[in-house]
Amino acid sequence: MRLSGPAHPRNVAGALRYCATPRNLRRTIRIALLVGVLLTAINQGSVILAGHVNTMTWIRCGLNFLIPFLVSNAGLLSGRHPA
Repeated sequence: MRLSGPAHPRNVAGALRYCATPRNLRRTIRIALLVGVLLTAINQGSVILAGHVNTMTWIRCGLNFLIPFLVSNAGLLSGRHPA
C-alpha cells in the first residue's frame, strides 16, 4: 500500500519547505505586513489611538498579520504543480 495525499507527513513537510524558501517567504511576509497594517488600522486603529488597548486588542492585531500570511501561503501551495 502506498501512502500519499495532502495529509501524508512527507507532503506536509514538502509544503512547509516550499513555503519557507527565501523567495516565497519574502513574498508572503510582504503581503502579511501590508494587509496586516491595513486591517489593524481599519479594525483597531480607533482603539489604539484612544489608548484603550488591552490584551485582546493585541491578539486581534496579531491575527491581522497571521491570517494574511497563512492565506498567502495557501495561495502559493494551491498554484504549485506536483513534482
